[in-house]
This record gives sequence, C-alpha cells and structure tokens, in this order.
Amino acid sequence: MKTLLAAYSGVQKGTGSSILSALLELPSAPWLSKSKLVKHLQVISVLHFILTFLALGIASTVLLVYLFCTDCWVIAALYTAWLIFDWNTPKQGGRRSTWVRNWTVWTYFRDYFPIRLIKTHNLLPSRNYIFGYHPHGIFCFGAFCNFSTEATGFSKKFPGIRPSLATLAGNFRLPLLRDYMMFGGICPVNRNSIDYLLSRNGTGNAVVIVVGGAAESLDCAPGLNSVTLKNRKGFVKLALQKGADLVPVYSFGENEVYKQVMFAEGSWWRHVQRRLQKLLGFAPCLFHGCGFFSSESWGMVPYCKPINTVVGEPITVAKVEDPTPDMIDMYHSMYINSLTTLFDKYKTRFGLKETDYLLVR
Repeated sequence: MKTLLAAYSGVQKGTGSSILSALLELPSAPWLSKSKLVKHLQVISVLHFILTFLALGIASTVLLVYLFCTDCWVIAALYTAWLIFDWNTPKQGGRRSTWVRNWTVWTYFRDYFPIRLIKTHNLLPSRNYIFGYHPHGIFCFGAFCNFSTEATGFSKKFPGIRPSLATLAGNFRLPLLRDYMMFGGICPVNRNSIDYLLSRNGTGNAVVIVVGGAAESLDCAPGLNSVTLKNRKGFVKLALQKGADLVPVYSFGENEVYKQVMFAEGSWWRHVQRRLQKLLGFAPCLFHGCGFFSSESWGMVPYCKPINTVVGEPITVAKVEDPTPDMIDMYHSMYINSLTTLFDKYKTRFGLKETDYLLVR
C-alpha cells in the first residue's frame, strides 16, 4: 500500500519516473518480471504516440459535438470560444512546453527502438536553419522523438537551437490534438507558420521539414533506402528567401520498423493510393508491425529496430528575397550531394553494406 501511495505522490508532483520506481518495488510475479514490465511500458508509450495521432483529433471532435447536445454544452461552448480565439497561435510560433517535452514517457518511447541522435557539427544560435528530414517512414518516429521531445537530448547537443517539427496543417484544426502537438513544439507545414519562425521569432530556430512527405511513405519498406527529393525544391527556395541554412538529416532504420504492402507504379491500387493522398493530405499505406504480446503476430506495434538520426553539416545560405531558378537548382544540387555524402559516410556504421546506396527519386 505504501508503494502505491508513493507512486500516486509522484504523479501529483509531476515526476513520472516515480510511477515506474514504485511499480518496480512491488513483489515480483512469475509472469511479470521487471524487464517485462519495462518492456510493456515501452510498448504502451509507443502505442500512446500512434493512437494520439490517429484518433485523438477525431475522438475529441466527436466528443465536442456530443457535449453540445447534453447539459454540459457550456463546457463545449467555452472550449469552442477558446478555439476561435486561439486559432492563429500554431502559425505564430505555437505554445511550446518544456515540461511536456521532458515527460518520462518519451524516454520509454526512445528506448523501445531505441532511437539515437547523432551530432556531426555545431549549429550557431545566431543563425536560423531548415532541417530536411529523410526518410518519412510510416510515422516519422525518429523525427518526433528527436525534435519534439528531449528524450535524446537535443537541447544539450545543440544549445541555443529551438527545433520545430512541421506537420500537416489540417491536424491543427482538430480540438485537443492541436494543443497537444503545440506543447511539443510542432508547427503547421505552411508558408505563414514557417515564415513566422524564420523571420519574426529571432534566431536559433530550426524548422524540421519531412521533405518527402506523404508520397515518400508509400515507398518505405525494410531494406529500401530511397528519398523523394528530386523535384522537391520549395524548401530550398524558402531557405534562400529567409537566409536560413540548410541541414540534411538522415534517420537510419526509419524504414525498418514496419512492413508494407508495396504496389507497383501504374497499378490500380497505387493509383488509388495517390488519389487518396491528394485528397486527404496523407498516404493510406497498408502496413503492419507486431502484436502487443508477441513479435510473431501482426499488429500496430512497430518492430524493435534501432533508429539512428544523423544531423549533417549545415549548408550556408545567403539571403536572396527573389532567387532565380538557377540559384534554387544550384542549392538543391548542393543539398542532394550533402545528403548523399552523409548517407555514404555513416551507412556501414549503422548496419548497411558498403555497396548500398541512396536512391533519390
């Protein structure tokens, strides 16, 4: 009983680690060892992330509409009024919470795979940056863990730099989900939001853009090292207009955590996926991981595969308010070369063969 009270006390004080400490002090059962308990907590933390982004927005919208039809309509009305008042906050730097970014749950999330952040060069707090993150994978586990939490120690490795992971703007129209994402420093991937961060929020900002987007998620599978980049030049133009340095980022292992049914280009199923991608803003991938209790069964839990995110050398970009197409092409080529060099330098260190290469689509 004292142990349970200690755990509750830890929750009240905001120390999530007290929960695990108290649980680990409970008498051990033959079917639940300490190592299994930790593993289950790691799995729960990953499922928490997945279900939050898949269901929280829809569930909270349905709940809000339902509350308007009950005696609790005042609560729904007050939240809706707040939502209208706060509508533009995601476009104006958001509402970052250091407390949320340091939740203990994110360390369990990190250790499940595990996820590591590798620094190769220093970044100057006097500059702004655009990080190009590759590859997308299914859920961008590496991008979220490294740049929307402090589980891998981003602020310690890059002091003075504030990362903002850019994602679909539609997510910020959904109640509760928008607030939850803003607490992690996540922002909409649209012009207004990125303009604000790179021109009206001082220096030391790093906007993280998953360049390949939804299209790239359709081409992710174990053993496949490809990025959708050849015709993606908007982020380069934006970097030139704002004078933000470009930083290539590659996550080794991001494509390994799920298995996906791959449809051939030109097939009817791939055509349906492309059409739904344009309509919904995200790609409807047919994928599977393992089950909650067994790695032999199918489920939503990703496979335990290491994800190593390498932050490359920044490419210094001069500010040009109206860059020419030739200038954009030049920096785009520099970026591709830098990303390819980064991949080749670290591929054998993280389990790939010397003959493996990065396919730029």
